[in-house]
Amino acid sequence: MKFKTLSISVGIALCALFSSSPSFADSKAEIDVSVTESLRQFYLLNPTHEELARKAAGVLIFPRVTKGGAGIAGEYGEGALQVMGKTVTYYKVSSASIGLTLGVAKHSEVIMFMTKEALDKFVASKGWSIGADTGVALVSKGAGNDYDSQTLKKSILGFVYGEKGLIADLSLEGSKINKLDK
Repeated sequence: MKFKTLSISVGIALCALFSSSPSFADSKAEIDVSVTESLRQFYLLNPTHEELARKAAGVLIFPRVTKGGAGIAGEYGEGALQVMGKTVTYYKVSSASIGLTLGVAKHSEVIMFMTKEALDKFVASKGWSIGADTGVALVSKGAGNDYDSQTLKKSILGFVYGEKGLIADLSLEGSKINKLDK
């Protein structure tokens, strides 16, 4: 009974934290610095990443995504969409779930839109859900591994890397991405 009460309390606290996250959101300049550093680290993991990013129609980078929960979980992060290496728009990623999640962790995400059609569909959306709106090929956790030719044929590639913390559930599935109003 105590665990159930604790889970509910932690869940309510997390919901409050993640729903208020826009009130302490990073500035565009802070996001830009974080995106640059995150991409540098991403390219160091595998030299092929940089070549792949140059071929992409657009690259969405979330330098720091925090996920946590005890039964009820939440996730939040801010990032930028780059086209031809230049930031064009800022976005936030968030999700909420109920289940067997326990812990807190941070990670980085890179989503590459390999075709102009995939990028245009993302940009035109009013809130884009990974999994519900489109299929994203999750290349590899850790993002340091090589990828096969079948993966490279996908129109959207997702990378999760730089995991820190303890949580049993790190994925892109179920995340909602919206423009960041700043």
